[in-house]
Amino acid sequence: MESSEPLPALFSAPQPEAGRREPRRPVRCALCGRPLTGARSRRTGLGPACDAKLHPAGPDIRTRRHEVDQDTLPGT
Repeated sequence: MESSEPLPALFSAPQPEAGRREPRRPVRCALCGRPLTGARSRRTGLGPACDAKLHPAGPDIRTRRHEVDQDTLPGT
């Protein structure tokens, strides 16, 4: 038994236009409340400035210098 009318569930919802995306919902920084725009910031929930406050970068071992006591070279 076939019906001439299409199934309402298949055609009832409006289809989005090609190339058009839904606007992203605003995500705000958990610390200061500013809107976040970067993908990494949106993923972590912190802006770059607040993330730097909570997780400061460690010292770079390659640039750290210290003096070492050495024996003199023979013949100098």
